Amino acid sequence: MTLSTATPDGRPSARIVLLRGFDARGFCFFTNYRSRKGLELTANPHAALTFHWASLERQVRIEGRVEKVSEAESDAYFASRPSTSRIGAWSSPQSEVIAGRQALEKLFSQFRAEHPDDAAIPRPAHWGGYRLVPERIEFWQGRPSRLHDRLRFRRDSKGGWMLERLAP
Repeated sequence: MTLSTATPDGRPSARIVLLRGFDARGFCFFTNYRSRKGLELTANPHAALTFHWASLERQVRIEGRVEKVSEAESDAYFASRPSTSRIGAWSSPQSEVIAGRQALEKLFSQFRAEHPDDAAIPRPAHWGGYRLVPERIEFWQGRPSRLHDRLRFRRDSKGGWMLERLAP
């Protein structure tokens, strides 16, 4: 999915991230809290998600506030990842400028040597999950002559959902 955030001065940024799960509470993804997206979410805890299926002419957009998931949820997902991904979470200063690929591989090798037991790789405190709690969800279906269908669900004042049809 595409995750869109904004800097404190309102500049948008977007990137593709893995939707790790969703339920009635919202949509979850995991990352380095010190990454650009993590810092932007700390400064402005609102974001948008976009799913796009060009061949089907469909799109779903979700907007809402973002919160960190519990440490237990972050720990559980981190433990389920391959050991190389867990080591990568420790060894990559995500979004920071580095001297080159070799510097990154050196950090990876150093951490690997310090943690030879795959089962004993702890989750870094700077890595974990976020949940986007939806406030608006829009479904878009392409149609001929650009008379697309757009249906938006948005939270009402009682916490329920209101359905609105939007012009294309």
